[in-house]
Amino acid sequence: MKIAYIATGAAGMYCGTCLHDNTLAAALLRKGHKVALIPTYTPIRTDEQDVSIDHMFYGGINVYLQQKSALFRRTPWILDRMLDSPHLLNWLSRLSSSTDAKDLGSLTVSVLKGEEGNQKKELLKLVSWLQETYQPDLIEFNNCMFVGFAREIKKRMNIPVLCALTGEDLFLEGLIEPFKSEALQVLRDRSQDVDGFIAVSQYYIEFMSKYLQVPQERIHLVRLGINLEGHGKQDRVAKMDPFTIGYLARICPEKGLHLLVDAFHRLTERLGPDGLRLKVAGYLSKKDQPYFSQVIKQIREWGLDEHFEYAGEIDRKQKIDFLNNLSVLSVPTVYQEPKGLFVLEALANGVPVVQPRHGSFPELVESTGGGILVDPIDPSALADGLEKFVRNPEMAYELGQKGKKSVHLSYSDDAMADATLQIYRKYLGE
Repeated sequence: MKIAYIATGAAGMYCGTCLHDNTLAAALLRKGHKVALIPTYTPIRTDEQDVSIDHMFYGGINVYLQQKSALFRRTPWILDRMLDSPHLLNWLSRLSSSTDAKDLGSLTVSVLKGEEGNQKKELLKLVSWLQETYQPDLIEFNNCMFVGFAREIKKRMNIPVLCALTGEDLFLEGLIEPFKSEALQVLRDRSQDVDGFIAVSQYYIEFMSKYLQVPQERIHLVRLGINLEGHGKQDRVAKMDPFTIGYLARICPEKGLHLLVDAFHRLTERLGPDGLRLKVAGYLSKKDQPYFSQVIKQIREWGLDEHFEYAGEIDRKQKIDFLNNLSVLSVPTVYQEPKGLFVLEALANGVPVVQPRHGSFPELVESTGGGILVDPIDPSALADGLEKFVRNPEMAYELGQKGKKSVHLSYSDDAMADATLQIYRKYLGE
């Protein structure tokens, strides 16, 4: 099978979607299929071997310039290729902090319009390469912000076009009006051009069916899977000293670090700070630095500096080491998270989780048995959940081991690839 998988880069940071895309593509390649993992906007960054192709499409600089000026919609492709340099894109992404809300909204609508948008030239480049050079049997987009590509692709190539659903509603709901309403309308219209969708949780199937106004029958479930190499190798003890609560996710308000810090403070007030520690790791953007500074200020005001550690952004080996030094992991997202890759990574190493009872977390905790659920956006409830593990480390150990067994049995990258191939074969008529 020859697959084209079109994915977005994440401006130089590790992100769950990029990790998932690369892991899936690598697993499909190992199974003997041909896969072109095609980066767009910026290069893909992963903590495993990068299997993406070295050709960039919809480079972020070109996309932006074509939105701002008609001149760049007519420049030669050879000039565009220079602006698509991965080194240049990575360098600029590190320098930039945020995009003007109005520019972001109009750009989103334009890209969603596909061949009717200001980035028509970028779409033609992509379709020409797919049709003339790669010639895939099937195409999958890694998120529904690409559905505007489907009409032109299907016009030029008689092949199935599928689309993954990975949390796009959070981005869309953050747009300002009138762009938010316009983007949603265009998205719903263009979603009709896609043959089928793939989601990683039942929660997101039900949510996106209503959000996109497509029947649930068109959305297929493929559970997350991770590359288990290196995970779960270290032996754990039932009681760790100090009891260490961990957070592994991007540092931003929506991931809920402030809620975890508040819960940690409440826990220290109940039990005393001795023997308790909070360790945090994850990417911090310039945009979110003021948020993190406020979190740190609060920690200092509570006198908890000595019990807190920020490890920064960590690679794969550092991540596994980080997880193996935790007693429990908690990422109390404010929004309803459709994925939760960090839950699988923690459980793969025998680390139990305390997560909010929303989004994909109830499914993950129920299917793995690796943790407990608490009321969302409630630091007191989160502290209650964490306290259960502090007072009963044997229970935490047992849940962690149960979750580890489940993840290693059912949530591997091979299992994810097999489930994905089953859907691909359905659309190819095999």
